[in-house]
Parts: sequence; C-alpha cells; structure tokens
Amino acid sequence: MVEGVQRRQAGTGERYDVFHTDCAARDVVDHVTSRWGVWVLISLRSNSLRFYELRESIQGVSEKMLAQTLRALVQDGLVWREVEPTTPPQVTYGLTEFGRDVGEPLTELFDRITRRLSPRDAG
Repeated sequence: MVEGVQRRQAGTGERYDVFHTDCAARDVVDHVTSRWGVWVLISLRSNSLRFYELRESIQGVSEKMLAQTLRALVQDGLVWREVEPTTPPQVTYGLTEFGRDVGEPLTELFDRITRRLSPRDAG
C-alpha cells in the first residue's frame, strides 16, 4: 500500500501568497527545511529505504523525530510510504516525483558545500 497526498497546485497564473501563515506552500517549505526534513530527502535521493535503514543513515535522529518528519513529508506528497503486511510490518519510504524535484536543489547545495570543505571539516 503506497500512501501520499499531493497538495493542491496553483493553477496557471495563480500564485501562492508564501508570506501568509495559511499558505500551503509555506507549510511544505517548513517541512522540507526542518532539521530532519533536508536529511530525509537527501538520504532518499538514490533509492528507497526501510525505516531502520533511514534511521541509521541519518545520525542523531531519534525514532520519534524521524517518524514525525516522515509523516509530514508523506502528507505533503514528497515521500511515499509502503507497508508490507508482515509481522512485524516492514515499512519502506521513497521519493515521489515531487520529492525528487524538490530534493534535487538540496542535493546540489549539499554537494557544493561538501566540495568546498576540506576533508577534515567534512566529517
């Protein structure tokens, strides 16, 4: 079962008022740029991952924060979620087309930053 809800897109010529607190685009930007949202999108850039693989790839994130971040990104339509009905259930996450589109500039930004750091600074 794959879950995800795409937010309403602005029609031709219609623009979101991104400075208004009720703007749907603002909510998505808040989720993408949250402390863990950026790392989830970068971690999923190459392939889908199970929850525990994602948790291991993002050092420092708690299970609770990862679950909350994933829930918001799935609701925004950036990430899909697939549950295999096994015991225990296996949950896999990946980027939707929208998520790949939004994540691409984040990946480029990350790559630019890491190219400029010396190897000892990069971690």
